[in-house]
Amino acid sequence: MFRKRILALLAVLPLIASVASAIAGQGFVSARGGAFYRDGSQYTFVGANYWYGGLLGLEKDRKRGVERLRKELDLLKKNGVTNLRLPGGVEGTGPINDVARIGPSLQPTQGKFDESVLDGLDLILFEMGKRKMKAVIFLSNNWEWSGGFQQYLIWNKVVPESLLTRKPDWDELCDVVAKFYTCEPCKSGYRKQAELIIKRKNKLNGKPYIDDPTIMAWEIANEPRPMRAFAKEDYKLWLSQTSAMIKALDPNHLVTIGHEGWIGTQDIKLFESIHADKNVDYVTIHIWPKNWQWFTAGEMEAGYSGVVSETEKYIAENSAVAERLTKPLVIEEFGLPRDGQSFDPASKTTIRDAYFDRVLAKVGHGRIAGANFWAFGGTARPRLGQTFWRNGDEYMGDPPMEEQGLNTVFDRDRSTWQVIRKYSVGSR
Repeated sequence: MFRKRILALLAVLPLIASVASAIAGQGFVSARGGAFYRDGSQYTFVGANYWYGGLLGLEKDRKRGVERLRKELDLLKKNGVTNLRLPGGVEGTGPINDVARIGPSLQPTQGKFDESVLDGLDLILFEMGKRKMKAVIFLSNNWEWSGGFQQYLIWNKVVPESLLTRKPDWDELCDVVAKFYTCEPCKSGYRKQAELIIKRKNKLNGKPYIDDPTIMAWEIANEPRPMRAFAKEDYKLWLSQTSAMIKALDPNHLVTIGHEGWIGTQDIKLFESIHADKNVDYVTIHIWPKNWQWFTAGEMEAGYSGVVSETEKYIAENSAVAERLTKPLVIEEFGLPRDGQSFDPASKTTIRDAYFDRVLAKVGHGRIAGANFWAFGGTARPRLGQTFWRNGDEYMGDPPMEEQGLNTVFDRDRSTWQVIRKYSVGSR
């Protein structure tokens, strides 16, 4: 049934392409010849990951949440940050892998949606539109902090419900998530949520999302990985089917995968193959020196030269793929801890600032059209003596399963903002 549906959608893609061409020049971002364009001019950007932005308008104290959102968007705009990466919705509620997940949830139980949660996404898109900012919206998650693929697998009893309250080791996690690509009800659940979001009409401006140029792109998921070699072919097929589905639903916006680069597939040929798909408009990479052990734990300063070397190599390897495909590339996640790997917002960011300078300097060169740092944390602050997020705490750049303050760029990190402004001035 799904195969017939995809074939039917593919048959109308030439018409979709002509419609997309007709709307060019109306503020929508397009991709051609290895670059982004907006209103006839080449578009490059310095952006941020702002995953909690669409949740602020849903706080119990709505006025307080909305005021924080507006204040933070003004700060970002003032510093030239014009592109924000946001999640579309959360699957499930409560703990998962024994850590709190973000919320409120768009899909609290399988197939049951609380559409009022999308009021928060309406709000941030409305406010971003007033500031001429662009949004990239990812539709699910490979990782547990927003429910994501694991939640679909738990709902459909493919993996044990005990994963809600216990943390799997890396090998088990890989075994678990790899099952998503052969789980038909899981993939069906994903499609229902994706369609709900894409077909949404913004309550604040009356615009269907598909007609809103504030949205730059739909992203299939945050960091979707095959996780295991046996899943590669099913993974590739699902990405191809899903990108075609999104394009058929919305011919106006770009589609991308949300990938980390070849590390996410452990296979640069597979990485290139999935991005060669005609319905995938641009290439993304993420860079995580700490998670990928490019420096010894606790010795970031001593290992910094190695971090720079590995980063330069990684960008070059993935950029070569974008060059061969003649598609733009976005470095849509990158970050480093504060000096001494401190979580204290008062601590220095000397090494991080130098790293940001290295990465942001790449924007506008070769196929690299943009970069989104991880992550903006605005006016929030970690609680003294408390390492991880708890219910009731303010959201900041670090998701609940990470040490609060680890990678967050706060509103008062003046030296970091100075670096960001150095490169965002040239973004358009």
